[in-house]
Amino acid sequence: MILEWLISPIDPARSHDVGLALSWHARFMVLGWGILAPLAIMMARFFKVLPGQDWPRELDNKIWWRVHWMSQTVVVLLSVIGLALIWMSSQNSGTATLHRLFGYSVLLLAAVQAFSGMFRGTKGGPTDPGASGSLRGDHYDMTQHRLVFEAVHKSCGYLALILMIGAIASGMWTANAPNWMWLGLSLWWVALASFSIHLQRQGRAMDTYQAIWGPGPEHPGNRMRKQGWGTRRPDFPQQSFDKQRET
Repeated sequence: MILEWLISPIDPARSHDVGLALSWHARFMVLGWGILAPLAIMMARFFKVLPGQDWPRELDNKIWWRVHWMSQTVVVLLSVIGLALIWMSSQNSGTATLHRLFGYSVLLLAAVQAFSGMFRGTKGGPTDPGASGSLRGDHYDMTQHRLVFEAVHKSCGYLALILMIGAIASGMWTANAPNWMWLGLSLWWVALASFSIHLQRQGRAMDTYQAIWGPGPEHPGNRMRKQGWGTRRPDFPQQSFDKQRET
């Protein structure tokens, strides 16, 4: 009985009969936006300082950055393939129209993300001195250029994540996906949300600037407001920081 329910379509009045192009469109989009994109965002938000990392003695962990940009690159590639596949299919129901609105909105935000990433500015700082040995850089100095980039990049990223749920749900309804797909994705998203809440409460959403350069007041960004909602700057006295640097 349970197995029969799991493999039955969500709407018993309709059949789950989709063509090859549409089925692969769904697979690519769910893999990209339903699985990889949330993981990439979680990596960037909660793992700038890794568990066990001796922060602030060990700074500028780049694992989160590599995982984030590589995963999002794969998401964009999957989106391009998925878009090409859907153009080969014909779905004209009302829910298909809603799905297109959600889907194209997500893809537009993805394009903004990719475009803005190319204009994030220079890094600078002690780990990336310029040719003349200068520490100057858009990120290290938190210039207006960098502030605009961070506001656009983070806002569009979280908005795309929210719209993604509508895009996938409306697409699954249009395709009349079986119950096991709805159940599996729902459990996956609940698990991600629960883990994110847990990490947030643990204070894992570290301020990017301090994760890279530490809490020292000699760094110009530490004399400015921290960026991003819900991020934290640990209460780490300068005397303790100086003592650790000497040992």
